[in-house]
Amino acid sequence: MFVEPAETIELGNRLREVEADEKREVLRILRALTQRLRPQADGLDAAYAMLVAVDATYARARYARALGGVRPRAAGAGEPLKLVAAAHPLLAAAGIAAVRFDLLLEAGERTVLVSGPNTGGKTVLLKAVGLAAALAQSGVIPPVGPGSQLPVFDALFADIGDRQSIRESLSTFSAHVAVLRDILEHAGADALVLLDETGTGTDPAEGAALAGAALRALTARGTVTIASTHLGALKELAGHEPGVVNASLQFDAATLTPTFRFVKGVPGRSYGLAIARRLGVDADVLAEAERTLPEGGRRLDAALAAAEARSQELERRAGDVAARSAQVEALREELETLRGAALEREHAVQRRARELERAARTVVRDALLEARAEVERAIAAAREGRAKEARRALEAEIAALARDDGGEAPDVAPSPLLPGLHVRIRSLGLEGEIESVHGDAVAVRVRGRRLRVPAADLAAAASVPRSRPPAP
Repeated sequence: MFVEPAETIELGNRLREVEADEKREVLRILRALTQRLRPQADGLDAAYAMLVAVDATYARARYARALGGVRPRAAGAGEPLKLVAAAHPLLAAAGIAAVRFDLLLEAGERTVLVSGPNTGGKTVLLKAVGLAAALAQSGVIPPVGPGSQLPVFDALFADIGDRQSIRESLSTFSAHVAVLRDILEHAGADALVLLDETGTGTDPAEGAALAGAALRALTARGTVTIASTHLGALKELAGHEPGVVNASLQFDAATLTPTFRFVKGVPGRSYGLAIARRLGVDADVLAEAERTLPEGGRRLDAALAAAEARSQELERRAGDVAARSAQVEALREELETLRGAALEREHAVQRRARELERAARTVVRDALLEARAEVERAIAAAREGRAKEARRALEAEIAALARDDGGEAPDVAPSPLLPGLHVRIRSLGLEGEIESVHGDAVAVRVRGRRLRVPAADLAAAASVPRSRPPAP
C-alpha cells in the first residue's frame, strides 16, 4: 500500500508535468534534428556503411595479429587441403597454449579418419578445421601458419555432438542418421563434411557398415571429409579404399594422458581397458574383458600399439635430430660469426698495413725530395762560389791591365763572360753589368735597362765599381 502525504500531492503533480514537458521537448528536438538531417540521409547511410567496413577490417587485422595467423592460399582446382600449425580459434583467442597440428592432404586424399581415446582432442580438431575454413571464406585470417592452403568450399556440413531430442522422439543414433541423410543428399565435390564419432549409438557392426558406406560415397564424390571414430572396422577402411587415410591423436601409454599431437597415416587406439585399469576397475574384471575380446580385435590392438610405439620412437628420434640440427645450426652460425669477425680483423690489419705503407712511402718520398733539394742547393752554392771567385779574379786582372795601360781598359771582350762582370758595349759606348749569358747573346743591365747584345760587341769596362751588390 502506498500512502502519499497531502503536502506532497501538488509537488508530485508538478513533477510529473515537468517530466512530461521534458519528454515532449526531447521529442521536439529529435524531430527537428531529423528534419534537418533528412536531406543528408543518403550521405549518412554511405558514411555509416564505410565506417562499418573500416571497423570490420581493423577488427580482422587485430584478430589476425593477436592470434599470429597467416592468410592461407586459396587452393586451385584439384589441389588438396593443407593446414600448417593450425589451432582452434577459440583456444588461441583465449591465450591457451594449445598444441598446433599439421593436416596435410596429398593429391587424391579426400577422407581423413581420426581415431584415438576419448578426451584426446578429436572433436577439437574437427572444429578447428571447420572454423578455419569458415573464417577464411569470411575474410578473417584463421590461426594457421605459412604454407597453409584451403579449397573454396560451397557448403560446410557438420555432425558434432549429441542431437537426441525427447520432443522430436529422436535417439542419439536417429539424430546422427538424420544429419547423415541430409549430408548425403546435399554434399557435393566442393563441400566440407565434419563427422564426429560416426557410426556410434547402435550395434557396432551395423554402425560401422553404415558409416563406411557413407564415407565411401562421399569420397567417391570428391567431398573433403574429416571424421572421428572408435570403430576398428572403419580404421581398416583406409587400407583398401583409395582416397581414405587414417590419422590419430597421440596418447601417452605410460601416463595415460593425451599429448594432442596429430599423426597422419597411423590409426589410434581407444585405450578403453587401460583407462579402466588406471581408474581402479577390478583386475579380475579387466582380465575377463581382455579374454573376451575378439582375436582379430586383439591382433589389431597389438598392431596399433606397436605402430604407435614405433611412431613415438620415430618422433622422439626426429626431435633429437631436430635438436642436434638446431645445435649444429647454432654452431654454424657461431662459426660464421667468428669467421666474419676474423675476416673483419684481417681486413682491418690489411687496411692498417696499407695505411702504414702509404705513410712510409710518403715519408721516404719527402725525405728523398728534401735530400735532392739539399743536394741541388749545395751544387748551386758550389757553382755560385766558383763563379764569384772567377769573377773576382777576372776583375782584378782587368783592373791591373787598366793600371798598366793608364786606366783605359783594353778593347777586347773579357773571357769568360760571367754574370756580374762589368763590360762596355762597343757599338753604344755604354758600360753595364752582365746579367746572363745565352750562347753568343748576352743580357747586359745598363742604367736600369736590360739590353741584349752580341758577345762580340762587348769589351772590358774601363773601370770596375768599388761597391756593388753581389752577383746572383
